Amino acid sequence: MNDWAGIAWLVVLLAFNAFFVGAEFAVISARRSQIEPLAEKGSRAAKTALYAMEHATRMLATSQLGITICSLLILNVSEPAIHHLLEGPLALTGWSEAVIGGVAFAVALLLVSYLHVVFGEMVPKNLAFSVPDRAVLMLATPLVWVSKLFHPLIVVLNWIANHAVRLFGVEPKDEAASTFTLEEVATIVNQSRIEGVLDDASGAVAAAVEFTDKKAKDIAVPLSSLVTLPEHTTPDEIERAVAKHGYSRYVIVDADGVPVGYVHLKDVLREAEDPDAGASAALPIKPKRIHHMLPVAETTDLEDALALMRRSSRHLAQVRDAKGRTTGVLFLEDIIEELVGEVHDATRRGF
Repeated sequence: MNDWAGIAWLVVLLAFNAFFVGAEFAVISARRSQIEPLAEKGSRAAKTALYAMEHATRMLATSQLGITICSLLILNVSEPAIHHLLEGPLALTGWSEAVIGGVAFAVALLLVSYLHVVFGEMVPKNLAFSVPDRAVLMLATPLVWVSKLFHPLIVVLNWIANHAVRLFGVEPKDEAASTFTLEEVATIVNQSRIEGVLDDASGAVAAAVEFTDKKAKDIAVPLSSLVTLPEHTTPDEIERAVAKHGYSRYVIVDADGVPVGYVHLKDVLREAEDPDAGASAALPIKPKRIHHMLPVAETTDLEDALALMRRSSRHLAQVRDAKGRTTGVLFLEDIIEELVGEVHDATRRGF
């Protein structure tokens, strides 16, 4: 092989090395959430990319095998060619053959190492990190074909690597992790807002993340802060309460001050529709007009409390401690405010 053929092989081998490095980092860095929609639309490249991501350890073994072979060939084919090309100009210096050989070898080694590290490693790695979704769509298909071409060897290498990992007490995974904990999601949302890629001016996204971490007791209204009415309240008293406080719902308590249910403004309106409304206005409201409150524990997750209230069609819930004592009342309105911001009672006056 002549020297210029060795230089040509250096370019080719650097390109192959860059391909394996880029493919390796693309498979690890790409996000399934970006690839899956393309696969569902019928993209063959996206489907192959998902296959590569689901068999990450096999793809890593393929990449490492390719990188190792390319690196060895670069040193054994290209370095001697550059070494030989440098000996001619260096002979003009009048140095001895030993000095010329040593200098040529050192320069050739430094040049090949520089080209290998920069163009064979760093450039493709940085590109794959910068645009992982695009990179995996371009590189996954040829990488999968290479893995199938050398399937027996790849399987053996992967098997050996997995058993070596188990020696350290770690169970190897075939697919890169694509799920996040609540804390990680909160960090992602916060960082995305800081970098300006997430517009959350209303705070709805951040509120949704925080919402999943709250309990019923965190937003329940204490009994001492409630506007309550006695168990035998009358339509007239409810009307006066609405005129004074402006709320549409009122907690009904027994003689001991324990909530037994709640009444809505519309219940008074229904009472007014009865034929004998005039005579019953000063009489206690009928029991059927008092809505039962759903009991929930103080430690109930807010999202679970919301689901229970929706299933039972209740706007208020009793919040109880570990001993079964009612410590407060949970309003559906307050739960919704945790997600979308302040919600005003439609009947409440502005102050």
